[in-house]
Amino acid sequence: MKKPLLVLSALALGISSVIAPVTATAALPVSVNNQQLPSLAPMLEKVTPAVVSIAVEGKHTSTQRLPDSFRFFFGPDFPEEQIREQPFRGLGSGVIVDAGKGYIVTNHHVIDGADKIIVQFYDGRELTAELIGSDKMSDIALLQVKAPKDLAEIKIADSDQLRVGDYTVAIGNPFGLGQTVTSGIVSALGRSGLNIENFENFIQTDAAINSGNSGGALVNLNGELIGINTAILGPNGGNVGIGFAIPSNMVRNLTEQILEFGEVKRGVLGVQGGELTAELAEAFGYETNQGAFVNQVMPDSSAEKAGLKAGDIIVSINGKNIRTFGELRAKIATLGAGKKVTLGIIRDSKAQDFTVTLQEMVQNTVKADNLHPGLVGAEFANTSSSDNTKGVKVTNVAEKSLAARYGLLKGDIIIGLNRSPIKNLGELRKALDKNPAVLALEVQRKDAVLYLIIR
Repeated sequence: MKKPLLVLSALALGISSVIAPVTATAALPVSVNNQQLPSLAPMLEKVTPAVVSIAVEGKHTSTQRLPDSFRFFFGPDFPEEQIREQPFRGLGSGVIVDAGKGYIVTNHHVIDGADKIIVQFYDGRELTAELIGSDKMSDIALLQVKAPKDLAEIKIADSDQLRVGDYTVAIGNPFGLGQTVTSGIVSALGRSGLNIENFENFIQTDAAINSGNSGGALVNLNGELIGINTAILGPNGGNVGIGFAIPSNMVRNLTEQILEFGEVKRGVLGVQGGELTAELAEAFGYETNQGAFVNQVMPDSSAEKAGLKAGDIIVSINGKNIRTFGELRAKIATLGAGKKVTLGIIRDSKAQDFTVTLQEMVQNTVKADNLHPGLVGAEFANTSSSDNTKGVKVTNVAEKSLAARYGLLKGDIIIGLNRSPIKNLGELRKALDKNPAVLALEVQRKDAVLYLIIR
């Protein structure tokens, strides 16, 4: 990605003939009438070293169907489609959330499809990062670098405590210019329906956010992380005073799941609904139009088991108010499967509380290409409650791939690696992080247990 060319111009005023040479520079005052002038500098001196620039390289693959005339001239064995690879480069930002382990949070769309991820730190150092895991539906990715001992990290704040009007500071790498700081306020909360990603519960801010700020930090005046900058609303990717960030509580929930399970174990409530309009609120005897209206409760879902009904108005999660159905959907999805939540409900004009244990949404598969060279071509997922065995399920194996050559089959369940039990993708990833010279995969195949040796 090319950096934009900045052109500076000045009026030709014959400055040298008008202004006398300056012999001394007067320092700006730090206080007036013995009162310290306000400045963000002390806070930023602590926070900015924890915000990094990210450069990625990769290839986009596209498939183009060839005209039938090609097969006529070159014969029936000529391929019907042509695969093209287009190299790309991209820039973004990231935030160090654990200095000791070298964990860095950024956006999924920043690193999507990247073969190489380079992190540049505040002091100019560069390190290659490894992708630990990402979640496209909420646009979060977790990277790791082999961390030096002197990295800084950002403390994560409780984003549920944010209010419209709170001051915000955005830190990132816009247009590849280098680290840049802008300030503003929280313009709105619980924004959704922007058609950006599947789960939207954005903080809206007027702090200037531009292309390249994606994955950077949105902090409060205490220097605590309140969000990960992810999107802007403006022509040609330019700032118009409307930017969006993923709340820090969502970021924390998602990264914890990626570390524990190797993927996001998304929770599902089992309701369909929409926004609570003023007309609906009046019809159901509710005084405001903030909340999520339930149109339908799905059979055998978490919501049905807890006693929710169509016509209920969900107004809070774990005692914290929600404003929209989109906010409800995003928070439930990122809390994680198996979590117990308390929902505040308005039913027949009366407030009630219901405790719900979230079920697990159908899991997405994870490509094994980045886990180990011998597993290239396989796709994995955590086993579900319908599987009798707990482990990592092989959901697909590409023909003639290395994984196929080593004997992996679709439907296999990996239950052990080098005599250590494997219960989920997180444990498999941790075991492979040790770079064993030989993999002895213990595999459950139907009713039999066997070992596959991968070198």
